[in-house]
Amino acid sequence: MTPALYRHPEFRVGMLELSSAAPGIAAWGLMTGVAMIKSGMSLVEALLMGLLVFAGSVQLAAIPLIAAGAPMWVILATGFCVNLRFVVFSAHLRPYMMHQPLWRRLVSGYFTVDMTYALFTQRFPQPSPDSVGQRAQEAWLAGNCAVMWVSWVGATLLGIALANTIPLSWGLGFAGILALLGILCSLASSRLRIVSAGVAGSAAVAAFALPLKLNILVAIAAAVAVCLMLEKPGLSRNPQATPTDGDGPKPRF
Repeated sequence: MTPALYRHPEFRVGMLELSSAAPGIAAWGLMTGVAMIKSGMSLVEALLMGLLVFAGSVQLAAIPLIAAGAPMWVILATGFCVNLRFVVFSAHLRPYMMHQPLWRRLVSGYFTVDMTYALFTQRFPQPSPDSVGQRAQEAWLAGNCAVMWVSWVGATLLGIALANTIPLSWGLGFAGILALLGILCSLASSRLRIVSAGVAGSAAVAAFALPLKLNILVAIAAAVAVCLMLEKPGLSRNPQATPTDGDGPKPRF
């Protein structure tokens, strides 16, 4: 981020739009930091994961697998499947980002999470065609991501530091569940998305007895398979979507 982004009015707007969710994000991050230490990870491992793996759902999915001594391929496959949604997010955000150099796109990819993506696309339904609008979008995204990163990583590091004094029985992890439910509800904007969420949830519960959290993989596979069968070729695109810069309509999901 360049200094100009901090001075732009949209930077403050982006910060304010996430500020109401910051306490819930921080509570979730705090519990994640505690869980990393309680699972047997060393201080260095927990710190590296807290700083480098800026993905709460993947961390929560990987921590019990690491504690159980699961094979590396299972941990990596679980993380890959849990974060597959970011492939769709990045495809949607491509028209917003392609004017930036590669290093800035990579930085944006690291900082952008589910809630930021949902709020950003809600505020900016279409990418701006001019530099003034592009600057406004960049400033908003920078402000929003700044609050998200500080809330999550700061609380995670605090949880690591206080792991031996905070009992897991506090149940702060429930804040993470509430945050994910909020994101889920905001993204369930079509019948197909609602069906996919229902199928994934049902499959995850039905396959709960599988070892090593493999029910997550089953849930993702079931939801993708059902949606591919239900989605007809003629309905695979939003009729109100418009092409942007030759990249075609936005993805449906």
